Amino acid sequence: MSLFTSTFVNDPDEIYCESTVPDDSYLLRSIVDHSGVTKALTWRESDGRWKEYWKYPQFECHYYGYCGAYSTCELANVNEFGCACLPGFEPKYPLEWSTRDGSGGCVRKRLHTSSVCNHGEGFVKVERVILPDTSAAAWVDMSKSRADCEVECKRNCSCSAYAIIGIPGKGDGCLNWYNELVDIKYDRRVENHDLYVRVDAYELAGNKRKLNGSREKTMLAILAPSIALLLFLISLTAYLRLKKRAKKEFDSDVGFKDNPNSSSQAMNGENSTPLQHLANGLEVAIKRLSRSSGQGTEEFKNEVMVIAKLQHRNLVKLLDESRRLLLDWRKRFDIIVGIARGILYLHQDSRLRIIHRDLKCSNILLDAEMNPKISDFGMAKIFEGNQTEDRTMRVVGTFGYMSPEYAVLGNFSVKSDVFSFGVMLLEIVSGKKNNRFYQQDPPLTLIGYVWELWREEKALEIVDPSLTELYDPREALKCIQIGLLCVQEDATDRPSMLAVVFMLSNETEIPSPKQPAFLFRKSENNPDIALYVEDGQCSVNEVTITEIACR
Repeated sequence: MSLFTSTFVNDPDEIYCESTVPDDSYLLRSIVDHSGVTKALTWRESDGRWKEYWKYPQFECHYYGYCGAYSTCELANVNEFGCACLPGFEPKYPLEWSTRDGSGGCVRKRLHTSSVCNHGEGFVKVERVILPDTSAAAWVDMSKSRADCEVECKRNCSCSAYAIIGIPGKGDGCLNWYNELVDIKYDRRVENHDLYVRVDAYELAGNKRKLNGSREKTMLAILAPSIALLLFLISLTAYLRLKKRAKKEFDSDVGFKDNPNSSSQAMNGENSTPLQHLANGLEVAIKRLSRSSGQGTEEFKNEVMVIAKLQHRNLVKLLDESRRLLLDWRKRFDIIVGIARGILYLHQDSRLRIIHRDLKCSNILLDAEMNPKISDFGMAKIFEGNQTEDRTMRVVGTFGYMSPEYAVLGNFSVKSDVFSFGVMLLEIVSGKKNNRFYQQDPPLTLIGYVWELWREEKALEIVDPSLTELYDPREALKCIQIGLLCVQEDATDRPSMLAVVFMLSNETEIPSPKQPAFLFRKSENNPDIALYVEDGQCSVNEVTITEIACR
């Protein structure tokens, strides 16, 4: 509840504001102390003393004319010099102004020689100010608009400013000031009135340029993000359309046809690889998926993506000739080394570290010069950074070539590919398939059969008989020993592909292999054998293009 009740009077005879104390229990007195500060003090019997209720001025700007004529004093700027000249004016005494003495006020800029009377002058708006002393002001008409007020003030050369004032019960009207403008205060915290100050033509033009520049900056600040957003949306829309169109073109260009009776089928297996001829006579291998294949579009796209990112002479390119030829020992050894170098490239030397996960002889292509090419990257896994192993709940690949930790637990690493390479190496040397019977009791896989011959120091008996005597026994024995090292049961015992390439390419001491995995094959006579290879010639993702087989 307020201590005072205020009354405002505005009539043709006088304008005044009256404040009264409605509560008789309060006594009020006003004093002016020695410094010129006016204070209002109240007395209440319950308190028994005089209390300061109000004083004026509280701040420097509250002193009348603190900044002189034609200037504003900023109320909120307590610690800084709050005086500032109005537009078109400059300090009357610059030296005193620089020492924070603004009592001299401001005068029109000396460089402006044009008059402010009938010489293209105008008005500049000064926003949110407590209006100047109204002792030199006069009401014009309560019904006039701002434009009318400007015309009225401009007509009188002594009119220095005008404002639109709202009087309760009487509406808005013009209040014009004549001669000096004194005691203008500015408070950024409060929405006050706008004062329109008279300026010469030069100042008016400069102010318009500033306003236009400010508007341009504001417009630019609004338009720039809008244009950037629009361009982003257009680019995104174009990208999505191109991506959608590319997918349609890919789907139309790459058809997965299920036609097991096609005359172009060249090989057996669930996923056949027929040979076709392009218009230019180039013979290419076409990967065809049957209905029973579990490999779909994603695996095929993954294969194309991986091959496209790799460049190595022992990795398949998208167009390679392939044919089945009889292989002598020298060519077989070169194929073994070429495959090893290709896998080493995948594991270590390429931009990406790739685990193939489905290495087998039927995924090795031979070009016209019988150079090996690793193919079928549909199941390949790309490792990032320093990653060396991973685990999957979906085991894919071909039984007989999968490492035990991958087949049983789903764990795969570079050592998984090393195991598959070891199986391929033994198959190339022997000309035999790993997942067939090579002994009835107990039924041995190729790995188990080679291991038995190795322990009996008869390892050379496994060499393909079709080679007769046309092979180097030392090289053949080295290949068998390296193959057994690669198929050891514990992944940590297997050599890296770097070590394999080194052992194949150099005369060096090779460690003795430990017992390999998957020695036995399950049969009706041996149902309890723990380590075995399941029946089945290949996984559902088999791709047969060029296969090394015995004569």
